[in-house]
Amino acid sequence: MRQIDHHIVGGAGGSARQGDVFDPNNGSVQAQVALGDAALLDRVVAAAKAAQPAWAATNPQRRARVMFEFKRLVEANMDQLAHMLSSEHGKVIADSKGDIQRGLEVIEFCCGIPHVLKGEYTQGAGPGIDVYSMRQPIGIGAGITPFNFPAMIPLWMSGVAIATGNAFIIKPSERDPSVPVRLAELFREAGLPEGICQVVHGDKEMVDAILDHPDIGAVSFVGSSDIAHYVYNRGVANGKRVQAMGGAKNHGIVMPDADLDQVVNDLTGAAFGSAGERCMALPVVVPVGEDTANRLREKLIPAIAALRVGVSTDAEAHYGPVVTQAHKEKVEGWIQKCADEGAELVVDGRGFSLQGHEKGFFIGPTLFDHVTTDMESYKEEIFGPVLQIVRAANFEEALELPSKHQYGNGVAIFTRNGHAAREFAARVNVGMVGINVPIPVPVAYHSFGGWKRSAFGDTNQHGMEGVKFWTKVKTITQRWPDGSPDGGNAFVIPTMG
Repeated sequence: MRQIDHHIVGGAGGSARQGDVFDPNNGSVQAQVALGDAALLDRVVAAAKAAQPAWAATNPQRRARVMFEFKRLVEANMDQLAHMLSSEHGKVIADSKGDIQRGLEVIEFCCGIPHVLKGEYTQGAGPGIDVYSMRQPIGIGAGITPFNFPAMIPLWMSGVAIATGNAFIIKPSERDPSVPVRLAELFREAGLPEGICQVVHGDKEMVDAILDHPDIGAVSFVGSSDIAHYVYNRGVANGKRVQAMGGAKNHGIVMPDADLDQVVNDLTGAAFGSAGERCMALPVVVPVGEDTANRLREKLIPAIAALRVGVSTDAEAHYGPVVTQAHKEKVEGWIQKCADEGAELVVDGRGFSLQGHEKGFFIGPTLFDHVTTDMESYKEEIFGPVLQIVRAANFEEALELPSKHQYGNGVAIFTRNGHAAREFAARVNVGMVGINVPIPVPVAYHSFGGWKRSAFGDTNQHGMEGVKFWTKVKTITQRWPDGSPDGGNAFVIPTMG
């Protein structure tokens, strides 16, 4: 059976514990991944610590050239990476390529790192005194990444961390670990020095080791909110800088004037694409007014019926299986819970079976109507191909729903009314807003981050927020004597001059 090992300096030398990696398309175990421990992490950190000072001293232009070459290599290996990703995650090839491409957009941003690392300068802040700042790397950073984006999230974290001069350790999900290993190999091929990007596999034991290690200065995490809260608290208690992105329950507000055909097209992709296993999926739709709700439902039912669920290599499939049997059972449990709570089950995706792949982890698209805010299935993240309709009487009620929800990752409004869109964007209590955009993930040179229980920490992912997270600012106040016998004027603090 295929073995997936750590990608570390000196080789892993084997791990006593192993984890199963499934093929979600047929339910079989396709590989085993090594699960590391604190002793292995000590070796990894030691190698990173030895390599990082020279990398930090490498001028930003040369670091950028590594990023340019890495981008070229990832593009050249796109098909291999996408098939590898789909075989372990289950998302269709087109989604896997999108996963990789969105990560590459951050690498493109990192190619401009010489510009974004420029500091500030003030000449004449006081008599003969100049003040300037510089951004310097944290030292060693770590990323704990989720199963649902095994390329994009590691690229979001590693690209900015490495480009700013840090050594970086990736701890990917043990459910689909192969792509991060391959990305680390491509970094080395692109010219990145040994020890600057390493990959360790593991479960909670490795996560805790990362959070506790005194030489790891910053940790970035993406996963469920409960785990994000745990990671944040434990990391901060150990003196680390931590950003921890959690779960979501994103809402799509549909105003009466919206183009419903476009809304339905957007919803089928945003709610069911990648089997709903996305923190920026759109699992709740909020039509404003009964007429809007009835017209939307009437259009949604045939659109959902037309969705094709298939294996990840099926070019005609809209989405593939979920990642594991356990996750399939969890999602189906939420479907039953929502029905038991009194919501109307309009389309039931349970019991879906694909001929020839009966043991695969497939769930058909599911639609609920008349979901209410007191239902647990509305309050919590389902993370599967399930769309819930929550009806709102008016704009104010629709605005209140995402604003009061425990999660605040993303939200969208569909309307032709510019005033309504502007008012909504300004007032909604959510971190990322789409206007006629169902999945409002910002472009790489802006930053990604939610509010409330969707994010812990003060700094967002990628863009300038990412640069700030992976660097620390040093400010220098300097004065040069003018060479006169008395040494010039006495020093005066600039703010007192």
